[in-house]
Amino acid sequence: MPDQLISINPATGKEIASYLIHDEHYVEKALKQSVKTFEDWRRLPFSKRAVVLKNIAKELRKEKDKLVKLASLEMGKPIQQGYYEVEKCASTLEFYAKEGAKFLANEIVKTDARKSYVTFQPIGTVLAIMPWNFPYWQLFRAMAPTVMAGNVMILKHASNVSGCAMAIEKVIKNAGAPKGLMQTLLLPSSRVEKLIDDSRVAAVTLTGSTAAGSKVAEAAGRNLKKAVLELGGSDAYIILEDADMDTAIEIAVRGRLVNSGQSCIAAKRFVVVKLRRKEFEQRFTEQMKAATYGDPMDEKNKIGPMARHDLRDQLHDQVQKSIAKGAKLLCGGFIPDGPGAYYPPTVLTNIKKGMPAYDEELFGPVGVIIEAKDEADAMRIANDTIYGLGGGIISKNRARAEKLAAEELQAGSCFVNDFVHSDQRLPFGGIKHSGYGRELGEFGIREFVNIKTVYVK
Repeated sequence: MPDQLISINPATGKEIASYLIHDEHYVEKALKQSVKTFEDWRRLPFSKRAVVLKNIAKELRKEKDKLVKLASLEMGKPIQQGYYEVEKCASTLEFYAKEGAKFLANEIVKTDARKSYVTFQPIGTVLAIMPWNFPYWQLFRAMAPTVMAGNVMILKHASNVSGCAMAIEKVIKNAGAPKGLMQTLLLPSSRVEKLIDDSRVAAVTLTGSTAAGSKVAEAAGRNLKKAVLELGGSDAYIILEDADMDTAIEIAVRGRLVNSGQSCIAAKRFVVVKLRRKEFEQRFTEQMKAATYGDPMDEKNKIGPMARHDLRDQLHDQVQKSIAKGAKLLCGGFIPDGPGAYYPPTVLTNIKKGMPAYDEELFGPVGVIIEAKDEADAMRIANDTIYGLGGGIISKNRARAEKLAAEELQAGSCFVNDFVHSDQRLPFGGIKHSGYGRELGEFGIREFVNIKTVYVK
């Protein structure tokens, strides 16, 4: 087993830094500190917890230039998108600082008792297992509600963003947060199960692949511990006959290329009714061809490298296998010469069931176009997937599209005339193989609490 975690710049293929893996003594010390901190933190009033969250938000903004550069170096995030990510983290901390007490206020219930009510009490240490694609946002969208509710957190981040993981811990420390409120453990994935087994870990939240989620769910279930899983997605965007094509193209390109296509809620499958397919196909392909990719530090590039070479190669293999099964390549679809894990914006059409481009999640800048006979067929295709994270409908008939989004599209987030994105005010999560539980909004802060009945006769 290696004793170090190595960060590789995906734009150059060169090593940035190495980090010593934390040994068992370090892990034990961290767990003991979590228990100690929780006993004090859970007793603080919401007002004092809110001050800590707001101070962390201030520190994030203070250090944003360093944080953004580090994310670009470690996982290739386009520089401007990095600034947006850090700001979203800060605003979410402020949101829960303001709204947390209201979300967790006691709820009076009239019964035969003199008094009866529901109260929401923290449960302890929550283990956060986070991915590399949004190295700050994934952690803070889980941490802000969890910590405001009175819990403490331990972070096991993706190995290729260990620098970002340590930077998060430093930001929280420099903000004056209590020691042990959020601790980073640098560990390989093989040691996660032992952490979940530890009685001092009360619950676990994971954002990652469906395969990783299945393993974490198994370990959490064996220990009868609560888990929230936000997993993969293959979001379908349905372009109906009456869609405004300018709107559809703007949403499709932006939704597909956000974070260089490496987002669980990126637009991935474009299900277009037959009468509009050729027009959408032509205009979408033109825009994808025009999107520039290259050095993520250069603001003109909308697309950086993929986070790792093996992920780029896996995506290319999915594209090639789809073509071998009859898919038509409209642009991209090749591995560029030179260093870096780059992959050009790619469009595939003539997609059928049985192809990787139909059945699997394509985690990169590849858009696939699937023709539907009509609206009913489009809904069938959109729902014909093991995933259920998000989806969109583009139509001028907002009332009709809203009804389809609310009642027919099988996903945790359904957007009309916009691309799917997370919002601190709204619950976020999926169904089917995209996981279970919710983050954000009022539902997110109630995931890791004891929903306790108090009955006074």
